Amino acid sequence: MDNVLSRSPLFASLDESAASALLSTLTEQSVSKGEALFHEGEPGDHLYVILDGKVKLGHASVDGRESLMAVLGPGEMFGELSLFDPGLRTSTATALTDARVYRMGNAQLMPWLAGRPEVAAALLQALARRLRRTNEAMADLVFSDVPGRVAKALMELGEKFGTLTNAGLLVTHDMTQEELAQLVGASRETVNKALADFAQRGWIQLESRQVLILDVDRLGKRAR
Repeated sequence: MDNVLSRSPLFASLDESAASALLSTLTEQSVSKGEALFHEGEPGDHLYVILDGKVKLGHASVDGRESLMAVLGPGEMFGELSLFDPGLRTSTATALTDARVYRMGNAQLMPWLAGRPEVAAALLQALARRLRRTNEAMADLVFSDVPGRVAKALMELGEKFGTLTNAGLLVTHDMTQEELAQLVGASRETVNKALADFAQRGWIQLESRQVLILDVDRLGKRAR
């Protein structure tokens, strides 16, 4: 089985033969950059696991403003809430880059949950982690200033997508400045001001849809 899939909560607790059997029930789907896998408000009955590429989860307010809830990469799972609590999607999932995903429906998953409690436990743990991240994000909006939230977002993106180089940690996030601002929950102008300040201090170097973190320690301290 692909090492990427082995990191997914859906597969992490399974041995090789069981994982291969589960994999045979999944449907592979390719999506182009900018293509939506599902929209907020639609009925949902599938979860997805990213094989390669990046997917963003977004939410639109009644007045048309948009926010990004998460940027996900290989091995990460999304859309699973609809399997445990059937209803309308609470976010829109859009390919941030060209991507490949595996799709699994309710009819395929439920027999596995009934016969393998370790899979159910792993999925519940993944849901708990997501809830914890949501709670942390809400607290950050109340208690943390914008530069702190920007620093924290860069550090978290670095953990997911960073590559160590001789110059520092190169983070290819594939987001526009507007999307990064939506992820932080602030205006683009305010986020750009924070990024410019970090660059002036020598903590980061800005590139197109990338950032080179030159001083991980100081940026990390600003994130706390």
